[in-house]
Amino acid sequence: MKAEIHPEYFETTIKCACGNEVKTRSTVKDVHQEVCSACHPFFTGKQKLIDSAGRIEKFTRKYQKVKEAKESKQASPN
Repeated sequence: MKAEIHPEYFETTIKCACGNEVKTRSTVKDVHQEVCSACHPFFTGKQKLIDSAGRIEKFTRKYQKVKEAKESKQASPN
């Protein structure tokens, strides 16, 4: 192996949003991730909504007006 061309390895901790932590070695010191094998729906068999940057709230706010308009139209027969 050539000298001085390989990256330095660090003892690191990979942390998931669910609280799971894995200790390993990597070229990156600390890694934070949203989904790991302990909480991913494919591995757990449970459905889980992963809300990145408020997408679900944005969707519900966007279509709340449409839902209210339909309800008010059905409530007042003209």
